Amino acid sequence: MAISISLQCLGLTILAAILLQTVAVAISFMYFHKVLNTMQDSFSRSSVSCLTNAKLQSEFQDPAVEGRKSSDPCWQVTQQLHYHIEKKIADRFQREISTAMRNKLTGVLPILGPGVRGVPLPKVAAHVTGVASSSKAPAAPEGPRSSRGYSGERVRAWEGQRGLSFLQNMELKGGELLVPSAGLYYVYAQTYFRLPSVGETDGEAADDEGAELVQYIYKKMSSYTGPILLMKSSRSVCWPRGQEPGLFSLHQAGTTFLQPADRLFVTVSNASAMEMDGRASYFGAFLVD
Repeated sequence: MAISISLQCLGLTILAAILLQTVAVAISFMYFHKVLNTMQDSFSRSSVSCLTNAKLQSEFQDPAVEGRKSSDPCWQVTQQLHYHIEKKIADRFQREISTAMRNKLTGVLPILGPGVRGVPLPKVAAHVTGVASSSKAPAAPEGPRSSRGYSGERVRAWEGQRGLSFLQNMELKGGELLVPSAGLYYVYAQTYFRLPSVGETDGEAADDEGAELVQYIYKKMSSYTGPILLMKSSRSVCWPRGQEPGLFSLHQAGTTFLQPADRLFVTVSNASAMEMDGRASYFGAFLVD
Protein backbone atom coordinates (compact mmCIF):
# COMPACT_ATOMS: atom_id res chain seq x y z
CA MET A 1 0.00 0.00 0.00
CA ALA A 2 2.84 2.37 0.88
CA ILE A 3 4.56 1.54 -2.42
CA SER A 4 1.40 2.37 -4.38
CA ILE A 5 1.10 5.75 -2.69
CA SER A 6 4.78 6.51 -3.43
CA LEU A 7 4.32 5.69 -7.11
CA GLN A 8 1.28 7.94 -7.31
CA CYS A 9 3.21 10.80 -5.71
CA LEU A 10 6.11 10.29 -8.12
CA GLY A 11 3.74 10.31 -11.10
CA LEU A 12 2.05 13.48 -9.93
CA THR A 13 5.43 15.12 -9.41
CA ILE A 14 6.57 14.23 -12.93
CA LEU A 15 3.27 15.42 -14.41
CA ALA A 16 3.52 18.71 -12.53
CA ALA A 17 7.09 19.21 -13.78
CA ILE A 18 6.00 18.59 -17.36
CA LEU A 19 3.13 21.04 -17.01
CA LEU A 20 5.41 23.67 -15.51
CA GLN A 21 7.94 23.21 -18.32
CA THR A 22 5.20 23.50 -20.93
CA VAL A 23 3.86 26.66 -19.35
CA ALA A 24 7.39 28.13 -19.18
CA VAL A 25 8.02 27.36 -22.84
CA ALA A 26 4.69 28.90 -23.82
CA ILE A 27 5.37 32.02 -21.79
CA SER A 28 8.88 32.30 -23.24
CA PHE A 29 7.52 31.91 -26.79
CA MET A 30 4.92 34.62 -26.24
CA TYR A 31 7.52 36.90 -24.70
CA PHE A 32 10.04 36.53 -27.52
CA HIS A 33 7.27 36.84 -30.11
CA LYS A 34 6.26 40.13 -28.55
CA VAL A 35 9.88 41.29 -28.47
CA LEU A 36 10.33 40.40 -32.15
CA ASN A 37 7.17 42.30 -33.07
CA THR A 38 8.42 45.29 -31.13
CA MET A 39 11.79 45.15 -32.89
CA GLN A 40 10.10 44.79 -36.28
CA ASP A 41 7.91 47.83 -35.61
CA SER A 42 10.95 49.77 -34.49
CA PHE A 43 12.87 48.77 -37.61
CA SER A 44 9.99 49.77 -39.86
CA ARG A 45 10.25 53.27 -38.42
CA SER A 46 14.05 53.43 -38.64
CA SER A 47 16.07 55.49 -41.11
CA VAL A 48 17.17 52.43 -43.06
CA SER A 49 13.80 50.79 -43.58
CA CYS A 50 12.41 53.91 -45.24
CA LEU A 51 14.73 53.24 -48.17
CA THR A 52 12.33 50.50 -49.22
CA ASN A 53 9.45 52.95 -49.40
CA ALA A 54 8.30 53.27 -53.01
CA LYS A 55 7.08 56.82 -52.37
CA LEU A 56 10.41 57.98 -51.01
CA GLN A 57 11.46 59.99 -54.06
CA SER A 58 8.10 61.72 -54.45
CA GLU A 59 7.94 62.51 -50.73
CA PHE A 60 11.36 64.12 -50.79
CA GLN A 61 10.38 66.18 -53.83
CA ASP A 62 7.30 67.49 -52.00
CA PRO A 63 7.87 71.10 -50.88
CA ALA A 64 5.79 70.40 -47.75
CA VAL A 65 8.54 68.18 -46.34
CA GLU A 66 11.45 70.29 -47.55
CA GLY A 67 12.00 71.78 -44.11
CA ARG A 68 12.28 68.38 -42.43
CA LYS A 69 14.95 66.99 -44.76
CA SER A 70 17.98 68.19 -42.86
CA SER A 71 16.89 66.43 -39.66
CA ASP A 72 15.46 63.29 -41.28
CA PRO A 73 17.93 60.36 -40.96
CA CYS A 74 16.31 58.60 -43.90
CA TRP A 75 16.88 61.60 -46.17
CA GLN A 76 20.51 61.85 -45.05
CA VAL A 77 21.19 58.18 -45.79
CA THR A 78 19.40 58.44 -49.14
CA GLN A 79 21.38 61.50 -50.15
CA GLN A 80 24.65 59.74 -49.33
CA LEU A 81 23.65 56.69 -51.38
CA HIS A 82 22.49 58.91 -54.24
CA TYR A 83 25.82 60.75 -54.23
CA HIS A 84 27.89 57.55 -54.26
CA ILE A 85 25.75 55.98 -57.01
CA GLU A 86 26.14 59.07 -59.21
CA LYS A 87 29.88 59.09 -58.60
CA LYS A 88 30.24 55.40 -59.50
CA ILE A 89 28.19 55.85 -62.68
CA ALA A 90 30.24 58.88 -63.71
CA ASP A 91 33.52 57.06 -63.05
CA ARG A 92 32.42 54.05 -65.08
CA PHE A 93 31.16 56.29 -67.88
CA GLN A 94 34.51 58.06 -68.02
CA ARG A 95 36.47 54.82 -67.91
CA GLU A 96 34.59 52.70 -70.44
CA ILE A 97 33.53 55.17 -73.14
CA SER A 98 36.09 56.79 -75.40
CA THR A 99 36.65 60.45 -74.72
CA ALA A 100 35.70 61.61 -78.21
CA MET A 101 32.48 59.64 -78.23
CA ARG A 102 31.67 60.96 -74.76
CA ASN A 103 32.09 64.50 -76.06
CA LYS A 104 29.62 63.80 -78.85
CA LEU A 105 27.12 62.22 -76.47
CA THR A 106 27.21 65.14 -74.06
CA GLY A 107 26.33 67.43 -76.94
CA VAL A 108 23.20 65.52 -77.94
CA LEU A 109 22.05 64.09 -74.59
CA PRO A 110 21.13 66.97 -72.27
CA ILE A 111 19.80 64.42 -69.77
CA LEU A 112 23.35 63.70 -68.62
CA GLY A 113 24.21 65.22 -65.27
CA PRO A 114 26.39 68.32 -64.92
CA GLY A 115 29.30 66.27 -63.62
CA VAL A 116 29.32 64.14 -66.78
CA ARG A 117 28.73 67.08 -69.11
CA GLY A 118 31.73 68.79 -67.56
CA VAL A 119 34.14 66.04 -68.60
CA PRO A 120 36.89 67.76 -70.62
CA LEU A 121 37.81 66.97 -74.21
CA PRO A 122 40.55 64.42 -74.85
CA LYS A 123 44.08 65.76 -74.61
CA VAL A 124 44.67 65.47 -78.36
CA ALA A 125 41.68 65.47 -80.71
CA ALA A 126 40.28 67.10 -83.83
CA HIS A 127 36.99 66.96 -85.71
CA VAL A 128 36.90 69.06 -88.88
CA THR A 129 33.86 69.44 -91.11
CA GLY A 130 33.21 70.28 -94.72
CA VAL A 131 32.69 73.93 -95.59
CA ALA A 132 29.41 74.42 -97.46
CA SER A 133 29.53 76.91 -100.32
CA SER A 134 26.79 78.24 -102.58
CA SER A 135 29.10 78.17 -105.60
CA LYS A 136 31.74 75.53 -106.05
CA ALA A 137 35.12 76.83 -107.12
CA PRO A 138 37.01 74.68 -109.61
CA ALA A 139 39.55 72.41 -107.97
CA ALA A 140 43.19 73.30 -108.40
CA PRO A 141 44.84 71.14 -111.06
CA GLU A 142 46.99 68.38 -109.65
CA GLY A 143 49.82 66.54 -111.30
CA PRO A 144 49.88 62.84 -112.16
CA ARG A 145 49.79 60.28 -109.37
CA SER A 146 53.45 59.40 -109.89
CA SER A 147 54.49 62.95 -109.01
CA ARG A 148 51.94 63.47 -106.22
CA GLY A 149 52.51 60.14 -104.52
CA TYR A 150 48.83 59.61 -103.75
CA SER A 151 45.58 58.69 -105.52
CA GLY A 152 42.53 60.89 -105.98
CA GLU A 153 42.04 64.60 -105.41
CA ARG A 154 42.84 66.20 -102.08
CA VAL A 155 40.02 67.62 -99.96
CA ARG A 156 41.22 70.91 -98.51
CA ALA A 157 37.99 72.72 -97.58
CA TRP A 158 37.80 71.69 -93.93
CA GLU A 159 36.55 73.87 -91.07
CA GLY A 160 38.14 73.45 -87.64
CA GLN A 161 36.68 76.23 -85.48
CA ARG A 162 32.96 76.74 -86.13
CA GLY A 163 29.85 74.60 -85.92
CA LEU A 164 30.41 70.97 -84.96
CA SER A 165 34.16 71.14 -85.54
CA PHE A 166 36.88 71.59 -82.91
CA LEU A 167 40.66 71.39 -82.54
CA GLN A 168 42.17 70.25 -79.24
CA ASN A 169 45.98 70.45 -79.26
CA MET A 170 45.98 69.71 -83.01
CA GLU A 171 46.40 72.05 -85.97
CA LEU A 172 44.68 72.20 -89.35
CA LYS A 173 46.87 73.50 -92.19
CA GLY A 174 46.07 73.24 -95.88
CA GLY A 175 43.51 70.50 -95.28
CA GLU A 176 45.96 68.45 -93.20
CA LEU A 177 45.78 67.56 -89.50
CA LEU A 178 49.12 67.92 -87.73
CA VAL A 179 49.90 65.29 -85.08
CA PRO A 180 51.54 66.85 -81.98
CA SER A 181 52.61 63.75 -80.04
CA ALA A 182 53.28 60.05 -80.53
CA GLY A 183 50.67 57.46 -79.69
CA LEU A 184 47.84 55.28 -80.91
CA TYR A 185 45.24 57.39 -82.72
CA TYR A 186 41.71 56.67 -83.87
CA VAL A 187 41.31 58.18 -87.35
CA TYR A 188 38.01 58.50 -89.24
CA ALA A 189 36.52 60.23 -92.27
CA GLN A 190 33.25 60.42 -94.17
CA THR A 191 32.63 62.00 -97.56
CA TYR A 192 29.22 62.68 -99.10
CA PHE A 193 28.64 62.76 -102.85
CA ARG A 194 25.86 64.20 -104.98
CA LEU A 195 25.88 62.71 -108.48
CA PRO A 196 23.75 64.43 -111.12
CA SER A 197 21.05 62.45 -112.86
CA VAL A 198 21.58 61.18 -116.41
CA GLY A 199 19.28 63.88 -117.73
CA GLU A 200 21.53 66.60 -116.29
CA THR A 201 24.76 65.25 -117.82
CA ASP A 202 26.10 65.57 -121.31
CA GLY A 203 25.98 62.78 -123.85
CA GLU A 204 29.36 61.30 -122.96
CA ALA A 205 28.55 61.03 -119.24
CA ALA A 206 25.11 59.66 -119.99
CA ASP A 207 26.65 56.73 -121.83
CA ASP A 208 28.52 55.66 -118.71
CA GLU A 209 26.84 52.87 -116.82
CA GLY A 210 28.20 53.84 -113.42
CA ALA A 211 30.80 55.61 -111.35
CA GLU A 212 33.43 54.47 -108.88
CA LEU A 213 33.56 56.49 -105.66
CA VAL A 214 36.77 56.09 -103.65
CA GLN A 215 37.93 57.69 -100.42
CA TYR A 216 41.52 57.55 -99.12
CA ILE A 217 43.15 58.56 -95.85
CA TYR A 218 46.89 59.23 -96.07
CA LYS A 219 49.62 60.21 -93.65
CA LYS A 220 52.80 62.10 -94.43
CA MET A 221 55.93 61.55 -92.37
CA SER A 222 58.86 63.91 -92.14
CA SER A 223 61.21 60.93 -92.38
CA TYR A 224 59.59 59.51 -95.55
CA THR A 225 59.40 61.08 -98.97
CA GLY A 226 55.90 60.10 -100.10
CA PRO A 227 52.49 59.84 -98.42
CA ILE A 228 51.52 56.47 -96.90
CA LEU A 229 48.03 55.09 -97.49
CA LEU A 230 46.32 54.26 -94.18
CA MET A 231 42.79 53.41 -95.31
CA LYS A 232 40.75 53.10 -98.46
CA SER A 233 37.02 52.77 -99.04
CA SER A 234 35.27 52.40 -102.39
CA ARG A 235 31.78 52.02 -103.78
CA SER A 236 30.44 51.39 -107.27
CA VAL A 237 27.26 53.33 -108.03
CA CYS A 238 25.01 53.75 -111.03
CA TRP A 239 24.28 57.14 -112.48
CA PRO A 240 20.85 58.17 -111.17
CA ARG A 241 18.04 58.36 -113.70
CA GLY A 242 15.19 60.79 -113.49
CA GLN A 243 15.03 64.27 -112.04
CA GLU A 244 16.57 63.62 -108.62
CA PRO A 245 20.35 63.42 -108.09
CA GLY A 246 21.98 60.40 -106.49
CA LEU A 247 23.26 60.74 -102.91
CA PHE A 248 26.02 58.44 -101.65
CA SER A 249 28.49 58.41 -98.76
CA LEU A 250 31.74 56.65 -97.89
CA HIS A 251 32.90 56.13 -94.32
CA GLN A 252 35.97 54.50 -92.81
CA ALA A 253 37.74 54.47 -89.46
CA GLY A 254 40.55 52.68 -87.69
CA THR A 255 43.49 52.97 -85.34
CA THR A 256 47.08 53.69 -86.32
CA PHE A 257 50.28 54.64 -84.54
CA LEU A 258 51.42 58.17 -85.34
CA GLN A 259 54.57 60.14 -84.60
CA PRO A 260 55.00 63.86 -83.86
CA ALA A 261 54.85 66.04 -87.01
CA ASP A 262 52.91 63.39 -88.97
CA ARG A 263 50.19 64.87 -91.19
CA LEU A 264 46.83 63.33 -92.07
CA PHE A 265 44.78 64.21 -95.15
CA VAL A 266 41.86 62.87 -97.20
CA THR A 267 41.56 62.37 -100.95
CA VAL A 268 38.61 61.27 -103.08
CA SER A 269 38.13 60.14 -106.63
CA ASN A 270 35.37 62.66 -107.43
CA ALA A 271 36.09 65.89 -105.55
CA SER A 272 33.80 67.93 -107.80
CA ALA A 273 30.82 65.77 -106.77
CA MET A 274 31.40 66.15 -103.02
CA GLU A 275 28.70 67.73 -100.88
CA MET A 276 30.67 69.77 -98.33
CA ASP A 277 28.06 69.86 -95.60
CA GLY A 278 29.40 69.78 -92.04
CA ARG A 279 27.06 66.96 -90.99
CA ALA A 280 27.75 64.81 -94.03
CA SER A 281 31.44 65.27 -94.84
CA TYR A 282 33.89 65.29 -91.95
CA PHE A 283 37.34 64.12 -90.91
CA GLY A 284 38.98 63.66 -87.52
CA ALA A 285 41.36 61.89 -85.18
CA PHE A 286 41.97 61.58 -81.46
CA LEU A 287 44.60 60.06 -79.21
CA VAL A 288 43.34 56.82 -77.66
CA ASP A 289 43.54 56.80 -73.86
